[in-house]
Amino acid sequence: MLTLLAEFEEFWGPLRLFRYISFRSVAGAATALLIGMWLAPWMIARLRQLKFGQSFRDAAEVGKLAELHGGKKGTPTMGGLIIFVAVSVSTLLWARWNIFVMTSLLVYTGLTVIGFLDDYLKIRRRSSDGLAGRVKLLGQLGITAVALAVLLLHPETGAFIRELWLPFLKDPLVASMPIWALFIFLFLIIAGSSNAINLTDGVDGLAIGCTVTVAMAYGLMAYATGHAVYADYLMLPFMPGTGELTIVCAILCSACLAFLWYNAHPAEVFMGDTGSLALGGLIGIIAFMILQPFTLVIVGGVFVIEASSVILQVGSYKLRRKRIFRMAPIHHHFELKGWAETQVVIRFWIISLIFAIAGLATLKLR
Repeated sequence: MLTLLAEFEEFWGPLRLFRYISFRSVAGAATALLIGMWLAPWMIARLRQLKFGQSFRDAAEVGKLAELHGGKKGTPTMGGLIIFVAVSVSTLLWARWNIFVMTSLLVYTGLTVIGFLDDYLKIRRRSSDGLAGRVKLLGQLGITAVALAVLLLHPETGAFIRELWLPFLKDPLVASMPIWALFIFLFLIIAGSSNAINLTDGVDGLAIGCTVTVAMAYGLMAYATGHAVYADYLMLPFMPGTGELTIVCAILCSACLAFLWYNAHPAEVFMGDTGSLALGGLIGIIAFMILQPFTLVIVGGVFVIEASSVILQVGSYKLRRKRIFRMAPIHHHFELKGWAETQVVIRFWIISLIFAIAGLATLKLR
């Protein structure tokens, strides 16, 4: 919206700044931070007033973990709404509206609604049971179908969005994927990243802190992909317009930092599925649109490890009736081994930063 001010630079020269992605990224990030810091206290108080507290499993289900997390009972959830408002408003103000920005907000909004309904049902039932798994799955399928249809039908994205790129390769592995394969692929990205962040969101500040490093990495990738010179130098596919996703990623980073201020241990608010499902989907669709979906396995390494630990734990127990970890996701394993919650979080943040740097390094290794 504010990019329109650049049209009046002839009347006042400094208005030309609104043309530049770098300026709008910084301004958008500042706006998101201010909105998040202003909105959070009011939202937390409102959630407390409505008694929208997080439900936890008892000792019969999780053993010693119930004792370790006993002080968290009653902490407000649905804090993902704080991030959603900060990201949406700031993006509409500072990003130039194009197919990439529209699709990212479409996916983000749709998954926020699904996460909100899931959290609401958990609160109403006073249990950890929210939306049925098949309902979530159908919702994610519907969002995937709509997002893919929008991208395929748009003249600017219909052709190149079907390319399949892998890290370390300077040419696409598949020049034009069949639509059915593309749909399955995009669904796996959106559902996988959504559920991976959801699983990581188990201790104060862990998921949101790791989201910051992933968003920073993808912001840089989006800028390079949308810049003809950098894309050519790094042997990336050049896609005009994807640079606007840099602004979305910068805004996402700041909104997450504002939320982290209140989600740091001891947390005053949890983001719930309202936040975790939506953030995963937003990062997933951005990775897909800039043709770097497989790099997400590296950049989001912590999320991959968390999700993999659950898969391995469940698989091992079903096949051998033995557990690999004391508890999954793996951050609970380290808690039960005696790590303090803050130790788990900070160490995982460090690992997440290393993964993000490693993911960025793949851009040059082609």
